Amino acid sequence: QVQLVESGGGLVQPGGSLRLSCVASGSIFSIGVMAWYRQAPGKQREVLASIFSGGVTNYADSVKGRFTISSANAKRTVYLQMNSLKPDDTAVYYCMLVSGGRGYWGQGTQVTVSS
Repeated sequence: QVQLVESGGGLVQPGGSLRLSCVASGSIFSIGVMAWYRQAPGKQREVLASIFSGGVTNYADSVKGRFTISSANAKRTVYLQMNSLKPDDTAVYYCMLVSGGRGYWGQGTQVTVSS
């Protein structure tokens, strides 16, 4: 009984910005990590950024310096601020949560960066 809902995706031109949000609801005992992934057509799903209980964050090299992950509401909400977007950033973006040894995924939100 854990649900994740992403929002904030859309169409943006190169160099633009978007902020994605993910809200977790349901019976969550504890949250070990929340993360953002993306998957483009024909490509593997890749992790972009993660944030842990102590506030430690990790970023993929492809987004360092451009994307920022943050959380609020006792980690019930996680954000991904995306700046300086490139066409290669076009993908479906997914929120992921680990709680009680289980992983949960949102439905994904489409980000399209036009060129």
